[in-house]
Amino acid sequence: MNGFAPVKLQRVQAVVIGASAGGVDALMEILAGLPASFGLPLVVVLHMAESRHSQLADIFRRRTPMQVREAADKEMLKPGTLYFAPPGYHLLVETDRSLSLSCEAQVHFSRPSIDVLMESAADAYGAHLAGILLTGANADGAQGLDKIGRQGGLTVVQDPAEARMAVMPEAAIRLRQPDLILDLKSIHSLLLEMGKNSC
Repeated sequence: MNGFAPVKLQRVQAVVIGASAGGVDALMEILAGLPASFGLPLVVVLHMAESRHSQLADIFRRRTPMQVREAADKEMLKPGTLYFAPPGYHLLVETDRSLSLSCEAQVHFSRPSIDVLMESAADAYGAHLAGILLTGANADGAQGLDKIGRQGGLTVVQDPAEARMAVMPEAAIRLRQPDLILDLKSIHSLLLEMGKNSC
């Protein structure tokens, strides 16, 4: 919990989440059951094959009463809504807090890239952003989470000992000590707390 201050939790206005290998199950655990009244936008990048149609929005729509959708270009972020990056596009948060899609080159062999989402969201929200990095088999997300931390945002990493693939959380921890290293159950509780604080 190095350097964590509860004030960081109180000022969160948006949450960005990144995951790769093992990520669907991890996301199920932290997102299932979040209430319709959840007061923040949640934006998720999960690595997937670019050629595949994503069913993530459909899957999670059945598991949370929140609004759930695949992110669309130029869409404004809304509280109580869970956005998933579509396959084959980087997902960025613009300074006016709208979403944009990009076909620029892969980052860490991935498009969408967690770093691209987190770095753009850090520019848009500064200290009012929370970043959460989950299980994965490469270093995508480490730079993005580092930028969120440098901007004063809240940084959370899944405990590598619990992660299906520890490479991604370990890379983030090596680059910058996050505010919190938590198991999935505790990340779920933290999200519930963030949602309450924002109401």
